[in-house]
Amino acid sequence: MKSPEKFETLAIHAGQSPDPTTGAIMTPIYQTSTYWQESPGKHKGYEYSRTDNPTRAALEANLAALEGTKYGLSFASGCAAMTTIMMGYQAGDHIICCDDVYGGTYRLFTKVLSKFGLEFSFVDLTDLSKLDRHKKKQTKLVWIETPTNPLLKIIDIKQVAQWAKKNGCHSLVDNTFMSPYLQNPLALGADYVLHSTTKYIGGHSDVVGGFIGTTSEELFKLVKFNQNNLGAIPGPMDCFLSLRSTKTLAIRMERHCDNAKIIANWLNEHKQVEKVIYPGLSSHPQHQLASEQMKDFGGMISFVIRGGLEKARQTLEKVKIFSLAESLGGVESLIELPAIMTHASIPADIRKSLGIDDGLIRISVGLEHHEDLVADLDQAFRE
Repeated sequence: MKSPEKFETLAIHAGQSPDPTTGAIMTPIYQTSTYWQESPGKHKGYEYSRTDNPTRAALEANLAALEGTKYGLSFASGCAAMTTIMMGYQAGDHIICCDDVYGGTYRLFTKVLSKFGLEFSFVDLTDLSKLDRHKKKQTKLVWIETPTNPLLKIIDIKQVAQWAKKNGCHSLVDNTFMSPYLQNPLALGADYVLHSTTKYIGGHSDVVGGFIGTTSEELFKLVKFNQNNLGAIPGPMDCFLSLRSTKTLAIRMERHCDNAKIIANWLNEHKQVEKVIYPGLSSHPQHQLASEQMKDFGGMISFVIRGGLEKARQTLEKVKIFSLAESLGGVESLIELPAIMTHASIPADIRKSLGIDDGLIRISVGLEHHEDLVADLDQAFRE
């Protein structure tokens, strides 16, 4: 039988096979730390669960297939995945990172890894000429999010990947906001794709995880070696939950996108909204690029409400269906204030220079009926 190629089929079947002992359709939770060996060094492919676990292997094969490669590794969290990637670099190496980036990434780079001699430049990579301006002899990696968090800038993945290869360094795309269903950075030439699987891949706000994919066997072996040494692994129950979630990823992402378009257009017409940032709006400065490298425009919207911080705070306290909470990508709609919540670790002056206004609100549009979501925001906006 020919291997499946369509995303929806891969999501359900890639890395999956009936359990050989019982015929169970769902991959079992292999809750074990070690494995029996027939003879010293002679085993069935598994010897210790920090190194490999069958439930984890199934998830890794599944996610790798969705990102169009055979090389993938699952992690305890997105931050664990980031840290493991960075262990492949050394003191003196220079990393160019997009300037609008997840607060946890910024914190890891500036507060932790910089103490070990790694150097970081945060650059607005919607202008690719800045790559040449910030390049150094020691530049080893270009790290981007696209769309960025929380300003939803779109960066040209193909051009970044080509520049990195030309200049002898690696390129990495944090694909968390898009999921493999909407965007595939490896197909556009990136060396690494990274996910916080806690978000859209997990999709149910009940499990934390991370993933790294690459088309390079050499890079895969390096990351796996470092992961094994760091112990940055997910437990089998977490892998099982994530594997359950990928089966519905395609249909969930379609609903996220449909709802987000309706809400973005509604916000765009509301008198209390000063600015709406959504790649699906023609007013977005990189709308055309988003149309080219993304299958659809995602479920994340940022907007600036008139009245600043105090009005934003009041609005978030009044929502009833949206949940005031950090994170994103779950079936339920979430709303948050980046300046105080997800991006509080970024100094106020840098937030201001980036355009992260105190009245900037970020919403993760869930799977509820769009009319209920619009009505909830409408009542929360009222004085």
